[in-house]
Amino acid sequence: MLILSTIIPNEGIQTKMKDAFPELNFIYQEGWMDERLSEAEILITYGEDLTEKIIGKAANLKWIMVMSAGMELMPFKAIEERGILVTNAKGIHKIPMAEYTIGMLLQYEKKLKLLMKNEREEMWDRKIEVGELNGKTMLVLGAGAIGGEVARLGKAFRMTTLGVNRSGKPVESIDRLYTLDNLLEAIPGADYIISVLPSTDETKDLLQKEHFKAMKESAVFVNIGRGDLIDEEVLIEALEAGELAHAILDVFDPEPLEKGHPFWGMENVTVTPHLSSKSGEYLPRTFAIFEKNMREYLKSGKDFINVIDLSRGY
Repeated sequence: MLILSTIIPNEGIQTKMKDAFPELNFIYQEGWMDERLSEAEILITYGEDLTEKIIGKAANLKWIMVMSAGMELMPFKAIEERGILVTNAKGIHKIPMAEYTIGMLLQYEKKLKLLMKNEREEMWDRKIEVGELNGKTMLVLGAGAIGGEVARLGKAFRMTTLGVNRSGKPVESIDRLYTLDNLLEAIPGADYIISVLPSTDETKDLLQKEHFKAMKESAVFVNIGRGDLIDEEVLIEALEAGELAHAILDVFDPEPLEKGHPFWGMENVTVTPHLSSKSGEYLPRTFAIFEKNMREYLKSGKDFINVIDLSRGY
């Protein structure tokens, strides 16, 4: 059985896969080799390099393991027509993304950007007003695995946690849950609005002017989900109008954020280059999911981890 991967892990992971499945043929490469695509039964990818043409050439393809959670660029129609199994790495991002979020909330409350600026300028200023997370309320848009972990860490700081998800199904560490239809009810009470929402037809441009007008003037918006959640001009106008105090942005549409973009120079915006999910443990965790699913695949089982609903794209 041939497994093609356009993700090239370190030698330790490659050795682990070889030892775990000595009967399988793993090929790690940059890009897809046309001459081997027709033989491959399994593809391992981040998803962004797959096209309808690639799927068409992979005549023997039965399973795609996507080593990420976001899959908006996947050619789902071609995949669904072939009945190909798709699984992803949902859940592995929750630790680094939750740590990033809490770190950014602390950065904002403790005025770390200003403190670092003063340090460079050798300025001693003890009049800086710093805040606390204690007693604040966070609203998590996309209360799933990642959002639940953000809320769990928030609880360690005695924060009140609100959540929004599609189903309204309860999530551990979320004090009160709303559906997307009730989003406007949840926003006014939040000090921090944190989006971990994926990119879907339902979430694109979800946040409109009315949502920012409903925010506290002291509120902070954090986006670690996808950049197309909002039209950037709407956010810029809301920030300039003082409808919220600050935006912490790790994702943009498009990426990378171009030089000269207003976000770079706005004092009430913190920009980071889409790295909230990055971690040295990323590939070990994704290949651990692959290994579990591979064992299930070899015994022709059906108990796979993170099976994707192809009609929904997540």
